[in-house]
Amino acid sequence: MTSASVTNTTPATPQRPPLRHSRSNGMRRSFMDAFVVGLATLATLLVIAPLVAILGYLLYKGASSLNLAFFTHIPAPVGEPGGGMANSIVGSGIVLLLASFMGVPVGIAAGVYLAEFGRGKALAAAVRFTADVLNGVPSIVMGISVYALVVLKQKHFSALAGGIALAIMMVPTITRTTEEMLLIVPNAVREAALGLGVPKWRTALSISLRTASPGIITGCMLAFARVAGETAPLLFTAFGNQFWNFHLNEPIAALPLQIFIYAISPYDEWHRLAWAGALVLILLIMVSVTLVRIFAGRGILKGNS
Repeated sequence: MTSASVTNTTPATPQRPPLRHSRSNGMRRSFMDAFVVGLATLATLLVIAPLVAILGYLLYKGASSLNLAFFTHIPAPVGEPGGGMANSIVGSGIVLLLASFMGVPVGIAAGVYLAEFGRGKALAAAVRFTADVLNGVPSIVMGISVYALVVLKQKHFSALAGGIALAIMMVPTITRTTEEMLLIVPNAVREAALGLGVPKWRTALSISLRTASPGIITGCMLAFARVAGETAPLLFTAFGNQFWNFHLNEPIAALPLQIFIYAISPYDEWHRLAWAGALVLILLIMVSVTLVRIFAGRGILKGNS
């Protein structure tokens, strides 16, 4: 055998890429990373900017009108200076509590049914379609509907009718959010509970619902914030009141209604109070949402110690 017939078994040494090419790839990746981070930062600023602008303008226009009388007095008669919105603040709280007590349980229950028990059923598809349609219904149409179904039957305006109108507006948002949050829960969690002999309804309530509770709470807050500033439904249901009222079966004042009445008036004093009321409304929504987020983060609302 000659040396020419011997096969060379030595593995070939891999070719290293040129140093200049590696540097160009690294620079390109660094540039793209910085570019995407910049776009994300810009998008964040665009989201925050409207809130900062609105809050800043409300502070500029309404902060000077806030005083003790604003929170302790009812509206003054036409032509008299002073007065406040104490009854409107309390009335908004009553109507929103009514709406939450009615809308939150119904919305969560509907979402649990869609995610846990109604998969593939015609009824679930109908409920989902109805929730999507209700999400797009204008608030004034909702107010007119409740006016026809409740106010005309009672033959008078009431806080209860206002709470029903706002509750109906809360239900679709809470329903769809609850469904989506429950669908995120891994099936392995449900299977583990079912394997231990836990009934399906108990698994849905104690395991799935508890696991998804942070997202569900966020959906409830979004629904609450959406209806807190609604005026049109309350014009047809709660109607408004210039005096104190704690009866659910009578017309009641509300902060959005009082702001609307003052804003369309020809009096500068009422315009000033309208800006103050708008500022208080925004601050109340922000404080309530912040408190719920704090409690949810600490586990208080999830049943943890």
